Amino acid sequence: MKTSPATGIRPSIVMEQHKHSFTKSENKIYQYILDNPKQVIYHSLTEFSDASGVAEATVLRFLRKLGYKGFQDFKFLLAREVAAESEEEQEETYVERIRNNMVRALEDTYEVIDPVALEGSIGAIHASDDVVIFGIGSSGIAGLDMQHRLMRIGKNTQVVTDSHFQVMRATSLDSKSVVVAISLSGGTKDIVDTVRIAKEREATIIVITNYVKSPLTKYADYILLTSAKESPLNSGSLVSKVTQLYLIDLICTGVTMKNYESAEHVKREVSENISDKLY
Repeated sequence: MKTSPATGIRPSIVMEQHKHSFTKSENKIYQYILDNPKQVIYHSLTEFSDASGVAEATVLRFLRKLGYKGFQDFKFLLAREVAAESEEEQEETYVERIRNNMVRALEDTYEVIDPVALEGSIGAIHASDDVVIFGIGSSGIAGLDMQHRLMRIGKNTQVVTDSHFQVMRATSLDSKSVVVAISLSGGTKDIVDTVRIAKEREATIIVITNYVKSPLTKYADYILLTSAKESPLNSGSLVSKVTQLYLIDLICTGVTMKNYESAEHVKREVSENISDKLY
């Protein structure tokens, strides 16, 4: 995955996607940066260490874990992010804020796409005749869209959003099956338990999530990262679904390109048959 700051990923996004793997000391660093971004850009390493209550060596290990060369490298990119956000906040209406959040989330998701994982996911779905999508809540809505897209090009696809049905469906999988598990947090217990069963049945697991390390990604063959910040009070926001749908669009387009003539033929037949439903 492209976690190096050289790719232009905002520091807040890099930290957000790795926060599930932070130690107790690293969480203190993360929280201090989150609460005091404008102060951090003026700190020396020693000042930052004192203010966050963590040793200098721990701070440097934390930053290198995220892909930064050192404290100055991190501060430079954080300063750029703080300046950009301050500029956007000036006289910004809620209409503009929502638009900007969506555009930024899509751009950040584009930056963290792993081309190898994307191509691997496309190849696995293309080769399989049993594609099962698991999602709960708003992630289930994204799963329904993926089912719709894949069925229109002739893929045998099923989305399961009920946790009991998910367990039953996972039990019936085998090594020829492909599972797409969609979970922003990667920590939804029902999804994790279902995917664990699917992994035991030797199914190929594709995970679409916001975090690099989570209970769900432990079972993944391919991890595709979204990049949308979502608080517990803002769960199910449209911004997070847009980033999931962006990755789903990439996968479905890639599968279509793998077998273009057959996919186009099925799409035409589906369109013709659906046209009978219109006045």
